[in-house]
Amino acid sequence: MKFGLIDLLNLLGALAFFIYGMKIMSEAIQRVAGSKMRQILRSMTSNRFKGVLTGFLITGLVQSSSATTVLVVSFVNAGLLSLIESIGVIMGANIGTTITAWLISIIGFKVKIDAYALIIIAFAFPLLFFSKDKIKTWGEVFIGFALLFMGLAYLKDAVPDLKSNPDLLAFLSEYSNLGFLSTLLFVGIGTIITVVVQSSSAAMALTLVMANNGWIPFELAAAMVLGENIGTTITANLAALVGNVHAKRAAFAHFIFNVFGVIWIVILMQPFVAAIGSYVAYQTGMSPETNPEAIPIALSVFHTAFNIINTLILIWFVKYIAQIVTRVIKAKGDDADEFKLEYIGTGLLNTAELSLEEAQKETASFGNVIQKMSGVLRDLLSEPKAKKQRKLFKKMKKMEDATDHLEEEIVKYLTKVSDGTLSSEASTRVTSLLSIVNDMERIGDVFYQMSRDFETKYEDSKAETFTKKQVTSLSEMYKLLNEAINVMVKNLNSTYKNVSIEEALDYELAIDKMRNKLRKEHTKHMQDKNFNNRIGALYQDLFQSMEKIGDHVINVTESITGESEREIRRQEAN
Repeated sequence: MKFGLIDLLNLLGALAFFIYGMKIMSEAIQRVAGSKMRQILRSMTSNRFKGVLTGFLITGLVQSSSATTVLVVSFVNAGLLSLIESIGVIMGANIGTTITAWLISIIGFKVKIDAYALIIIAFAFPLLFFSKDKIKTWGEVFIGFALLFMGLAYLKDAVPDLKSNPDLLAFLSEYSNLGFLSTLLFVGIGTIITVVVQSSSAAMALTLVMANNGWIPFELAAAMVLGENIGTTITANLAALVGNVHAKRAAFAHFIFNVFGVIWIVILMQPFVAAIGSYVAYQTGMSPETNPEAIPIALSVFHTAFNIINTLILIWFVKYIAQIVTRVIKAKGDDADEFKLEYIGTGLLNTAELSLEEAQKETASFGNVIQKMSGVLRDLLSEPKAKKQRKLFKKMKKMEDATDHLEEEIVKYLTKVSDGTLSSEASTRVTSLLSIVNDMERIGDVFYQMSRDFETKYEDSKAETFTKKQVTSLSEMYKLLNEAINVMVKNLNSTYKNVSIEEALDYELAIDKMRNKLRKEHTKHMQDKNFNNRIGALYQDLFQSMEKIGDHVINVTESITGESEREIRRQEAN
């Protein structure tokens, strides 16, 4: 039997089938468990040991170490996890990802699950038509599970029988008797396969099938598994190249952890593999050295033992790993990076539900820019020197450009998120975030226009100044507005479902009341024959612009809570 182009395409198609099933199942589980995952991370990462347990539980649950790593990066960015705690979670994720190998070894090779796959799909398919999102998503979980094992069945059939293909066996045997070099070669092959297929689970499945069919002996299959551990970190590091400093550090810590483990175990490869072989032979009565059917279980034991031992060794050196990655990957503290995207665009996210976490963090960061613009307005109101005023005008312009950029990128990102399968709750969050960034961009526009008004005043009428009464009134109005913005930023950084509109509404009502008071006073002062019309017009524009910003500020909290100021006032009136 010759292994031709059609056979190769069948093999690639079977691998793609397996990866697709894994993707469907993993993404559906993440949608079901998304909020639970966040709760677990918040409550169970107080020390490195709890972090390892957390990483194991979440990765075992969602069957994706990448998803766990992404969530970890998100929490480091938000300040909810330290880098040290995040490294513990990543260590646990490495152990959790070994569950996939156990599923394939026990169910895929011991039970003919593919024979029941169509029955599972028949039961799961009607769930897709339920109106309740959770039931619908569970349908996707079962369908993904069935497709995964159907793909594995095709993969086993697509791998050629070496007894009928002695040429290929002879080719492999040339490279399997080189001792330590063979081990390094197959570590490299495992790494390359993982980088190419972009999934350590798929690479593991391919290794299990190759070993089960007798392509490669147990020791070299174990070497490939080690390579897959390196490959999955290279994939994460490539994705993190376009990410922020936190993403790069987390990915690099993962790389250090896995590469160190591979180095020590390659040195001890022969005694370690022999110990695993003896253990499996004792437990099952079959030696992986002589019986290919025992290799899948032996590889699963090897994979799990390696990751657990590596974690037990390195968990005591987490602080040193954190120091190394911090020194190697330094944060850029220059002003040019001050208003760049900080959380989204890492390329690491693989589900719409988890992507919303990043978008929400970026939106909160947007709020910080608005807070800084408020600070610039305060300085403009109090700074008498023209030279310093010009610096403030430039700073406000730079920030306004940043708000335009942030809105554009966040909207673009949320649009991509919307292309995925979303629950009704997630769809509501997308709509809410779109509304929030639109209002904050409008706030940036109004702040910039106010600075332009100041600039015009200083260019055209340098000798003219506000009256003491006008300065006092603008200062009082500004204080109310700044407090309202502080409340908005606090709400943006909170869990949305825990936010109350009451505090924000109090400031909005106070701002409206102050605007009405200043408008009446201004109309009265305009009748004074000594009234300066140019300064008066600027004064009126400023306090009305502050009230306009206040409207957008309350809109942000309305979008967070889902409550309407107008509706609340109507209810209070009734």
